[in-house]
Amino acid sequence: MPAAPSSAIRPLDHLALRGADDAPALILRGSTLSHKDLRVRVARLAGWLKGQVPETGARVATWAAKGELTCLMPLAAARAGLVHVPINPLLKRAQVAHILADSGSRLLIGTGARLNGLEAGDCHASCTVMPEADVIAAYTSAKPHGPSEADPDDLAAILYTSGSTGRPKGVMLSHANMWLGAESVAAYLGLAADDVTLLVLPLSFDYGQSQLLSTWHAGGCVVPLDYLTARDVVKAIEKHGVTTLAAVPPLWVQLAELDWPAETAAKLRRLTNSGGALTTDLVKRLRGLFPQARLFAMYGLTEAFRSTFLDPALIDSHPTSMGKAIPHAEVLVIADDGELAADLEAGELVHCGPLVAQGYWQDPVRTAERFKPAPAVSQYGGMAVWSGDRVWRDPDGLLYFVGRRDAMIKSAGNRISPAEIEEVALASGLVAEAVALGIPDERLGHAVHLVVRPAPGISCTEEELPRILLKELPNFMQPKVIHWRKAMPISPNGKIDRTGLYQELVA
Repeated sequence: MPAAPSSAIRPLDHLALRGADDAPALILRGSTLSHKDLRVRVARLAGWLKGQVPETGARVATWAAKGELTCLMPLAAARAGLVHVPINPLLKRAQVAHILADSGSRLLIGTGARLNGLEAGDCHASCTVMPEADVIAAYTSAKPHGPSEADPDDLAAILYTSGSTGRPKGVMLSHANMWLGAESVAAYLGLAADDVTLLVLPLSFDYGQSQLLSTWHAGGCVVPLDYLTARDVVKAIEKHGVTTLAAVPPLWVQLAELDWPAETAAKLRRLTNSGGALTTDLVKRLRGLFPQARLFAMYGLTEAFRSTFLDPALIDSHPTSMGKAIPHAEVLVIADDGELAADLEAGELVHCGPLVAQGYWQDPVRTAERFKPAPAVSQYGGMAVWSGDRVWRDPDGLLYFVGRRDAMIKSAGNRISPAEIEEVALASGLVAEAVALGIPDERLGHAVHLVVRPAPGISCTEEELPRILLKELPNFMQPKVIHWRKAMPISPNGKIDRTGLYQELVA
């Protein structure tokens, strides 16, 4: 399994050069950009960015809904020699302030309403803040910037993802990581120039970025959509002739509950799932609704962009499998003794190869915990991502997910740090102790449950804490249930017994 030759890897912005001039590339609310238009606008936006932030390697952040700017920025920033930091539009000011400070972003572009919610001190002194509308009006007349000649190992993006403890950490992705990720996904999905991909996932997620970049790698067209209801997705598929739909399990559950016009369902050629496992029942429902579409079950982690996929021909017979390694990846199951696990033996999923990220931005401690030398059996060698996920392999080489080693909560496709929720609860002054747990939920995969003990001398109603959480945390982090306790269970080591609480709540 040789590494991809360097000659096959191009700077990320070269993805804009692949489509036919007159073929559609980006369908916006009021207009459609061809691939020729895409090339022109990427060049002009890159030229404008270079004028604003001339320092090579500087970080530029976006905090806006999916649209023209957020779709062009991954390529334009790369062409300008800058590092793109896409911020989830659902995040609130505290999380945004942390990302801006941690990344040292020199420029923040966002929608006016979001920017108006920032407070003094949220942006450091060297960060310029500009409304999205002003940037769009200004960049179209900027001098074009030519294609990048960046080294494939140069940093292209920092994607912030929650950890099991502490605040979000920035995953560093190079031009090579993102180029080869796009090439790999386009290849195994069989994307072509006549494909239309509906972008329903946030572009701050690796899964969302993968949709965008793999489609353009194939010369296809993308349709960004911020939907309010699942029915909005159906309408967009009908209107734009969408052929590719990627989603997380909670959205698939909603879509499977709708009545689909047969002609609309027939437009879809492929369905892809990541961010949580599909259940056997959901696979059956999706196969019934879209019998002509190929259903791809996939597994990925931001630290490696994407790791495995299941051949759609096997989805009916192996509905719960993660499949095998994608192109440009080597995925190993390593037992606790550090050796390759035997078939049917659970071990840690270790991802090796050129898709492995460069580590966590300015965080050598957490980088060393997750990015370690590849196992001796690896054909790639070098650094590998030790995922913390436990899986097992069947005799045919198919992988199956067991569970996470850490306390991460994965809800509706979002990776949530329990510590971040607990910090906000404790900072309210209303509680003395707080534990956030992910409890299995049919629709969300896992729902956030918050167990709290009131602070001594505090007489508060159960309505006050939810109001504070709603103000300080994004919607996907909001607890589904808050459990009030007079005392927390204590484990033999003197810490709060999280395992005991979890067992109590799932009983």
